[in-house]
Amino acid sequence: MAARQLLRAAPGRRGYSGAGAAEFLHRSIVPTMHYQKSLPRLPVPKLEDTITRYLNAQKPLLNDDQFRKTEELTHAFEKGIGRELHEQLVAQDNQNKHTSYITGPWFDMYLKAREPVVLNFNAFMSFNPDPKPEYNDQLIRATNMTVSAIRFMKTFRAGYLEPEVFHLNPEKSDTEIFKKIIRFVPSSVSWFGAYMVNAYPLDMSQYFRLFNSTRLPKLNKDELYTDEKAKHLLVLRNGNFYVFDVIDRDGNMLKPSEIQAHLKYILSDNSPAPAFPLGYLSSENRDTWALLRKNLENGNEEALQKVDSAMFCLSLDDFPVKDFVHVSHTMLHGDAANRWYDKSFNLIITKDGTAGINFEHSWGDGVAVLRFQNEVFKDSTTTPAISPQSQPASVDSSRAVQKLDFKLNDALKAGITKAKQKFDATVESLSLNLIQFQEGGKELLKQKKVSPDAVAQLAFQMAFLRQYDQTVATYESCSTAAFKHGRTETIRPATVHTKKCSEAFVKELSKHSTEELQKLIVECSKYHGRLTKEAAMGQGFDRHLFSLRYLALSKGLPLPDFYQDQAYARLNHNIISTSTLVSPAVQLGGFGPVVADGFGVGYQVHDDWIGCNVSSYPARNGKEFLQCIHKSLEDIFNVLKGKKIGS
Repeated sequence: MAARQLLRAAPGRRGYSGAGAAEFLHRSIVPTMHYQKSLPRLPVPKLEDTITRYLNAQKPLLNDDQFRKTEELTHAFEKGIGRELHEQLVAQDNQNKHTSYITGPWFDMYLKAREPVVLNFNAFMSFNPDPKPEYNDQLIRATNMTVSAIRFMKTFRAGYLEPEVFHLNPEKSDTEIFKKIIRFVPSSVSWFGAYMVNAYPLDMSQYFRLFNSTRLPKLNKDELYTDEKAKHLLVLRNGNFYVFDVIDRDGNMLKPSEIQAHLKYILSDNSPAPAFPLGYLSSENRDTWALLRKNLENGNEEALQKVDSAMFCLSLDDFPVKDFVHVSHTMLHGDAANRWYDKSFNLIITKDGTAGINFEHSWGDGVAVLRFQNEVFKDSTTTPAISPQSQPASVDSSRAVQKLDFKLNDALKAGITKAKQKFDATVESLSLNLIQFQEGGKELLKQKKVSPDAVAQLAFQMAFLRQYDQTVATYESCSTAAFKHGRTETIRPATVHTKKCSEAFVKELSKHSTEELQKLIVECSKYHGRLTKEAAMGQGFDRHLFSLRYLALSKGLPLPDFYQDQAYARLNHNIISTSTLVSPAVQLGGFGPVVADGFGVGYQVHDDWIGCNVSSYPARNGKEFLQCIHKSLEDIFNVLKGKKIGS
């Protein structure tokens, strides 16, 4: 579901005097959390529906014998232990109406994972450049984006941020008249008022974790920490850690010219890079990091507290970016010396003003981060706090800015050295590749009455078949933010339809007329549309089966045979993991492969072009995969245009 931004420019925002309008992005007449109380609850799907959907997803991945075995295990599970677990899950859900059935298990899944967060969980989105080239100077952009981020935080905490709403009929619902009416509807029923005009308010329970938040490493299970009282920003440059207050004692934001002065001071500090950069620790295995952190707390509590409670982490890199691949590497992992991957997000700005966000994933999903990114981009480019002509304030930054000093014993030094070796080796083995398919996009596909997302996903299936002669487990993320405490659901884009269509294009082209191929594409599109709708409405099968498994284990029951089936393991070994978003603020997005022999595919379907960003490790060839995706898109578009294609 596309997170739609609702923005109104607030009048009189210049001046930055006290708590005036300059402190806020806008003042929504509908309070930010107006709909939260009345959001519908995430439904627990019927067990029989989940079983049917699961078997449908398994069909293209298994031969007849394997499928028969899986079908038997699945129906036995449905009639036996699965039914018992499902009834327990429903009963538990009925006792916890303040939340969703997926919340606890999903937090646990993230926080109990012991792999490093970087490359395994953290994702990135890079900003488009400021349309005014002279504003892409590192200091100017860092100041403007920091000011806009603080304004976002203040607007949200004051309840002035426009509620996040998905409008199916914006002419009716995205209007001043509707807002004036709906604000008087009690929040216990306000969702229904929006629903009447085809507007779907989205869950905003994750937003508070955007700021002053960090994931703390603990043995076996990490913790999320938030301290909303903290008033300082964490800035990393050249592996050094700096903090300064951006909110004063009265809760007002520091003047932009003072923030500019402090950032200028940090950018001109010529302290050498630390011999043992602390940032590497946040790239470690979580248990290893938890033990090192215990050690680090001796004599460094205050400095660590500053890092953990900081509003966010601003990472200033000392180099310009060369191209999109370099942007992706910089924003997805960069140099760990200059990142703190545990912060809810790092705002990264390079020497040439290229900006991006790397975010930790346990606290929230792309919808919240994208809204933040959209607002910060719009605010910092349309009403920038400072201009190239602005002079930094005459303040004593050497007193206001504190450089954090960490005392490291030999064990910590050894830990950092080892973390660096591991990180460097992993990054060395990671490939990132991109393509831009320029021969068409959303407009043409909609004209031909096929879903743009379905076509992109079909191209991935076709490409993998062309390259590896296989159909494999594929994951597409779908937000369930239309429900209270919804997270995500999985769309399973590898279907019997995509398999049939891919085989026709890749292996049996001469046997099919253009009309037949068009029909196959339309079938894929229809079925994918149905899966997408089901997932967005909380009617996928992945989260339901995940929760039943979690419930069995939490009750100390032996793991049911169904979950020990190789086919279940294979379906959850997502070789093609995909995620999409399109926004005027975002240039590109991406993430690491979720398995060693997989691809991480971030893609964007624009009006007249399609962008694709693929990550892979040595077990797979990402460059060749992208060439196959390009060929597949070319073939699909040609067939839709009625052209005959050669093999």
